[in-house]
Amino acid sequence: MNLDDSLKTRVLSASASTIDRLLRPIREEATGKKRVRPKKKVRAAVAVKTFSEWDDVAPGSLEVDFVAHCGGNLSGPFIHSLVATDVASGWTECIPILIREQSLVVESLELLRNRFPFPVLGINTDNDSSFINESVIKFCDSQSITFTRSRPYRKNDQAWIEQKNGSIVRKHLGYQRFSGPIACQTIAHLFDSVRWYVNMFQPSFKLLSKTRDGARVSKKFHSPQTPCERLLSDSRVSSESKEYLRRNRLEQDPLELLHAIRQSQAALDSLSTEDSLSQEQQIDLEEFLSQLPELWKKGEARPTHQPKPMRTRDYRTRPDPFEGDWTTILGWLEKSPDATASSLLERLIERSPDKYNGGQLRTLQRRVSQWRNIMARKLVTGTTAT
Repeated sequence: MNLDDSLKTRVLSASASTIDRLLRPIREEATGKKRVRPKKKVRAAVAVKTFSEWDDVAPGSLEVDFVAHCGGNLSGPFIHSLVATDVASGWTECIPILIREQSLVVESLELLRNRFPFPVLGINTDNDSSFINESVIKFCDSQSITFTRSRPYRKNDQAWIEQKNGSIVRKHLGYQRFSGPIACQTIAHLFDSVRWYVNMFQPSFKLLSKTRDGARVSKKFHSPQTPCERLLSDSRVSSESKEYLRRNRLEQDPLELLHAIRQSQAALDSLSTEDSLSQEQQIDLEEFLSQLPELWKKGEARPTHQPKPMRTRDYRTRPDPFEGDWTTILGWLEKSPDATASSLLERLIERSPDKYNGGQLRTLQRRVSQWRNIMARKLVTGTTAT
């Protein structure tokens, strides 16, 4: 490229930032996109509230968060749950959202505000752009709601809502992927039952005090109460709200709510499994009630603590210590079915002292126990033991 000497000198003396500034209009016109800078003014307009500022708050101070039902894959469309919990009482409300968009978030916040049995005084969210925007700020200002946010990357600032995300949303919905309007409606029906069951009939602990002595932390808790009981015993709650709570508590049946929850979960399971050939049959109420006393043994309070399924092992990890002599041992057992594993091992040691010692006793005990189980099935079903 042939340039004038003066122009060439000016080009070579220009810094990289100057070149970027001169080329910015051309690049924007070429790509058709304009860089969106973070709105620092919007974020600065929302005050920060830390975990240490939640002592003795009145009912109506909420923490709000999203739970993504993405199945571990954030690509593509999926449903979010908008969850709000009252720090003072633990009263929690959940609403599914098809798309995480500002206008839908504002409508959902309005619906949540009307669902709580007391006036909403303030909401606290994380720094998600779905919350920190002008639409949510205008909504809070119009409803006289104090809007605050947590510190970035500080989960403990929203400890109450994080706990409810696991104990309520993940416990009832798990970590499967849900998308589409049908799944959203089914989740909404599930939350309609969950809200009454959890808030009216499920007691929970609330921290009273915490003291630290060196490396030891001692915690004291209030007596377990349901969120409804905490609100009824709180003098800051109006008499109209307490009457609303008493009336609804009498109208709800916890067993029917549990049955409705199980039905919604069965429907969601069929929706989340793409290769399912048939939908599970719904259990009628009588059968559900008959199984209810044993259902708690199959559940887990925190779904993250559920044991992972183990793959069946069909191979040996070490050589068989009784290889070559197992037929002889079976013969001894046929003649003396009541023989103990210790007596059998003693006979093996006398027969082959270089091959056997007391270290094979536990393995032989398991083998003898398995043989006796097979023989018991043989007596009942007539199958052959091998």
